[in-house]
Amino acid sequence: EVQLQASGGGLVQPGGSLLISCTASGFSFDGYAIGWFRQVPGKEREGVALACIDRVDGSTWYGDSVKGRFNISSDNAKNTVYLQMNNLKVEDAAIYYCAAPRFSYTGCVPEDEYVYWGQGTQVTVSS
Repeated sequence: EVQLQASGGGLVQPGGSLLISCTASGFSFDGYAIGWFRQVPGKEREGVALACIDRVDGSTWYGDSVKGRFNISSDNAKNTVYLQMNNLKVEDAAIYYCAAPRFSYTGCVPEDEYVYWGQGTQVTVSS
């Protein structure tokens, strides 16, 4: 059974930083693109990924709302993908999820092609 798990969320002040992680069980990230998404409780999940990394070639992609502030990276040996979030804003507060597409070697794909979703981790940005 494929299970993804996001962790590392917490409370941070505006302007602060936080590193969240995505790990997997029953699933190897090898060859897969991994995306990060977020959802504000009570609202629909944002329709586009915040960030995505293609673990085949290391290429990355960022949404406009986080470009320049967030950094996605991968530790292949640990089968872990990270999202370093800097200069956090109140509007970044949400539950953050990582996800993988059904097939490997597809690169970063549209949101509706991600089929493996992890349990989220809550990020709160407040003073």
